[in-house]
Amino acid sequence: MTDTTRFYDALETRAPEAREAALMAALPGQVATAKVRSAYFAELLREVDPGAVTSRAALAQLPVTRKSDLPALQPRNLPFGGLNGTKPGDLARIFMSPGPIYDPEGRRPDYWRFARALFACGFRQGEILHNTFSYHLTPAGSMMESGAHALGCAVVPAGVGQTDLQLRAIADIRPHGYAGTPSFLKILVDKAREEGADISSMTKALVTGEAFLPAQRAALRAAGIIARQSYGSADLGLVAYESEAEEGMILDEHVIVEILRPGTGDPVESEGEVGEVVVTLLEADYPLIRFATGDLSALLPGTSPCGRTNARLRGWMGRADQVTKIRGMFVHPVQVTAALKKHPAVSKARLVVSHDGSSDDMLLEVETSDPAALSQDSLLDDLRAATKLRGRLALLAPGTLPADAKTIEDRRPVG
Repeated sequence: MTDTTRFYDALETRAPEAREAALMAALPGQVATAKVRSAYFAELLREVDPGAVTSRAALAQLPVTRKSDLPALQPRNLPFGGLNGTKPGDLARIFMSPGPIYDPEGRRPDYWRFARALFACGFRQGEILHNTFSYHLTPAGSMMESGAHALGCAVVPAGVGQTDLQLRAIADIRPHGYAGTPSFLKILVDKAREEGADISSMTKALVTGEAFLPAQRAALRAAGIIARQSYGSADLGLVAYESEAEEGMILDEHVIVEILRPGTGDPVESEGEVGEVVVTLLEADYPLIRFATGDLSALLPGTSPCGRTNARLRGWMGRADQVTKIRGMFVHPVQVTAALKKHPAVSKARLVVSHDGSSDDMLLEVETSDPAALSQDSLLDDLRAATKLRGRLALLAPGTLPADAKTIEDRRPVG
């Protein structure tokens, strides 16, 4: 029986094997839903048999859709580029994120699934959440509010800014906790200290939207606020969240997360290796299949000491986007990997871009255990065909490149 004072639901404490079996059992139906309800995925997956996608290995054969492509993709079929599985008029809300990227919100309660993260942060029924995320066009405010309502909490829709008014509201309403960025919470704490405002009712905070540094966590703790972070996006909702253990971020129960080699569709070779976070969303309104976030992270080994058994992300570790302009031409990681896939003797590679004082230089570093099996001229020809640029080649022994090596590494000086 699940301890309802510690865990949001019984899904959080399932045996990992049972969770994986349930996710893989749901996967064929999700692929089928995407093909039937989404014009974009109907075309992208037209040759795919949903009934055959029953494992992570099968999922890894499907094409990746990149968040970075949405600003160009969506205008072809506004507002969502055909990725949506529900007609725009049947949604609850339509948001506009920077890009611009249009994001749908369905009518299901707690559509973004943030109740789980808020619960792990310590929020309970009957409490009050001071929500400082924006309610204007972008979805973060709605994400937190809908999660809080699902828990039975009241919400102060504060938004960002107007610090003096916010401090007055906190002092008068006495909310139990905060939702927003860690930097704005620090502003509120510092301003309250300067002005003698009473914000002591706020003892917990769910922060997201930017890096949460150890020094920030310590400073908030010293001010009497236990802050935990979550990770998600305007497309996906909640992906992972922090618990009282504060050891990585635990995956949400309704997503399938892969860590891929940046710029490719290929999973990393080992647990703990840094790569791009790619998510398949088990949801019908926006049935995203292998959606590449552009964020870098890695899976931690084992499970959390808090008792939740799902896998954990190490946290946000930077961006995977590596599109680079070389000699006036844009070079994408997929172009490099397309050339590499024709040469199975290459086990790993990195394109290093530098400047020799007069022009850009491309050096393709490749690891191979059998140099004799690799046609160097052919590989450089394929690289030129893919990128329209000439490059040089360097052969390396296996294990030379770092585990988190980017597909394209730009070493040119800035400015």
